[in-house]
Amino acid sequence: MTTSGTDERTALVTGGASGIGLATVHALASDGWKIVVADRDVKETVKAELGKAYPGRIRFAQLDVTDEHAVEALMAGTEAEFGSIRGIVCSAGIGRDTPFFDTTADMFRQIYEINVIGTFLVTQAGARIMAASGGGAIVNLASISGMRGNIGRSAYGASKGAIINLTKVMAVELAPYNIRVNAIAPGPVETPMAAALHTPEIREGWSRTVPQRRYGQPEEIASTIAFLLDENRSSYVTGQTLAVDGGFTAGGLIG
Repeated sequence: MTTSGTDERTALVTGGASGIGLATVHALASDGWKIVVADRDVKETVKAELGKAYPGRIRFAQLDVTDEHAVEALMAGTEAEFGSIRGIVCSAGIGRDTPFFDTTADMFRQIYEINVIGTFLVTQAGARIMAASGGGAIVNLASISGMRGNIGRSAYGASKGAIINLTKVMAVELAPYNIRVNAIAPGPVETPMAAALHTPEIREGWSRTVPQRRYGQPEEIASTIAFLLDENRSSYVTGQTLAVDGGFTAGGLIG
């Protein structure tokens, strides 16, 4: 993929109204991208903040990523308004910390539907547009819980493991269309979801086992996503899952 200027690049970010998704919108917009912020709930304060910071380059869309027809309509509308989509970031997702024996089938289905099926629907619809217009790049949000057996993450971890493998398959199948596909596997990050799910005991455990002894910031994940979407900086990177985790997946026994 080549572009004659940053103004030609349009990206769609699901879950773009908070946490890692919102930080990614800031990072990409600062790099000159036009952004479609797709989320189930976009607060007016977020609209005002982004609209003021990046006038004329942000569009907002309410989206349920599990609604196939809504996803297709959004992709078509984005292409009509902003031109060809060159970047997709699938940041929409939910999680739970629930012991294995307490995890119900309904919990599992809900997490899988949003995290995996939602990612599949968004990337498939977006990749069709990319394939017809010269290519692009996709970044899926996985997690270190898809790489390690974190306690309480049977449903969430399974969904993120599925995203990791989906990313590999997509990268292989879409390479002939000049579409790169990678995944980010964040460690513990200071997001609204972490604030809601992580008890003081959980936070202490993460802080003890992460070699850098801290939670990451959404901006640290977003800058890595921006790198993976940038054709000039990551043109030979595809099919990878990059753990941005303060060294957690590299660590063994931590003193």
